[in-house]
Amino acid sequence: MVTEAAARAAVAAVADPELPVVTIDDLGILRTVSVEADRVRVAITPTYSGCPAMDVIRSDIRSRLAEIGVSDVEVETQLAPPWTTDAISPAGRAKLDAAGIAPPGPRGQAPVAVRLSVRCPHCASPDTEELSRYSSTACKALWRCRACGEPFDRIKEH
Repeated sequence: MVTEAAARAAVAAVADPELPVVTIDDLGILRTVSVEADRVRVAITPTYSGCPAMDVIRSDIRSRLAEIGVSDVEVETQLAPPWTTDAISPAGRAKLDAAGIAPPGPRGQAPVAVRLSVRCPHCASPDTEELSRYSSTACKALWRCRACGEPFDRIKEH
């Protein structure tokens, strides 16, 4: 029988398939892990409704638990409360930044958040511009630094 701590550690190490520099725990997608007899129950929350990565994440969770001897796994999708970018851990934000992906800022409490600038993850310049609201995935936007000329992804706040 596996302990809850061992099960959580195994599941927490699952990489996000769209942002492999961070884990599902770093992103705050992983909600709970519990052990009941020989069954491990895991609750995850998608970053947005219809996220295509959820099937891969479920499969990776099962594979990771199988590596530590768990075959009876239940992965539940938990929609409430909804995931927000505020769930990304400080370690996750640092990993995104180190990988050249601008982490999101705090969500605004006002109906329209005012963003003064987005710092370039390559050279740290605040002189950046959004090129496209959508990038390689729906949760990222494509930006460019005017100072160094490098393009970069930015996780959108929500």
